[in-house]
Amino acid sequence: MTRPSTGYGIIGCGMMGQEHIRNIRLLGDAHVAAIFEPDEEMTAQALQLAPGARPAASIAALLATPGVDCVLIASPNFRHVEQLQQVAAARPLPVLVEKPLFTDPADADKLAGIGAALPLAWVAMEYRYMPPIAALIADAEAATGGIRMLTIREHRFPFLAKVGDWNRFNRNTGGTFVEKCCHFFDLMRLILKSDPVQVMASAGQAVNHLDERYDGETPDIWDHGYVLVDFASGARAMLELCMFAEGSRFQEEISAVGPKGKIECLVPGPGRFWPAHLGAPPTAQVIVSPRQPAGPRTLDIPVDPALLAAGDHNGSTYYQHRRFVDAARAGTPAEVSLDDGRWAVAIGHAAQTSAREGRPVRF
Repeated sequence: MTRPSTGYGIIGCGMMGQEHIRNIRLLGDAHVAAIFEPDEEMTAQALQLAPGARPAASIAALLATPGVDCVLIASPNFRHVEQLQQVAAARPLPVLVEKPLFTDPADADKLAGIGAALPLAWVAMEYRYMPPIAALIADAEAATGGIRMLTIREHRFPFLAKVGDWNRFNRNTGGTFVEKCCHFFDLMRLILKSDPVQVMASAGQAVNHLDERYDGETPDIWDHGYVLVDFASGARAMLELCMFAEGSRFQEEISAVGPKGKIECLVPGPGRFWPAHLGAPPTAQVIVSPRQPAGPRTLDIPVDPALLAAGDHNGSTYYQHRRFVDAARAGTPAEVSLDDGRWAVAIGHAAQTSAREGRPVRF
């Protein structure tokens, strides 16, 4: 029997919102029913991707649109909590909200009430669903015998242009360790199955955006840094971020090490940024290296080209939507809860504070 199509109402149709639309179209049993996007150009682009969607003049109008069964919030970071509150108050529907969940630490206290009002509140931590990272997560315990060290390295391109260039300033994003790196702090907690006890960081702005001016202001968003996180389990994790390394063969490299050995995954960046003269982009890999002299085992993790073409996140946006729609239909809990989103932002805020003030931050 064919399942009825789930209708999305989308709040925010900029670059990430449009990636979501392209992936929703691939699901087969979901569609975009309505959109709310204040920018006219972004609205026009979104309607080209989802010509059957109805444009709404407000969030209230979007929620009142017939056929809206769930909501995606993909607006600028600092809007997420207030828009979650509007949905929870006006028409509580299953919600998928983009990361970071919030930017102002004071908003953390509002999450419990929002979560209690919504039937499903899922934070869009799509890095969990990248096929090579998912493979590492599945095999990490067996390969390592219990992770004691976890390292995440991201070498990538600078922040992209957004509507109004809101992502150039810490006041709008929460800072690079919140805006960009909450993904990685979420992965740390997920992989290590533990909560952090201390964060130490060093970071700054060395290369990117220094020659840009917006109403006379120079962007203050950091472009590189290191973060060390100690966990209650005794495990340690490190993040290395460089956002002026767009020539890298792999964008993310994650390694987990324990008494039995090491497992790592190598994830290529978006194909649209790969230099054409270098040929086809590399395939993602997972490598298992036991301590005993058996030799490493390398597994290629190919991703469906249609999923790669639909976004910049190695197919993960599609897999995330698949699981979100299934949970919304079945009434099952979110795989990425508001508490998960809160922790990811809290670690990011701690890293921002540590790097700014030159001190460790304890939880």
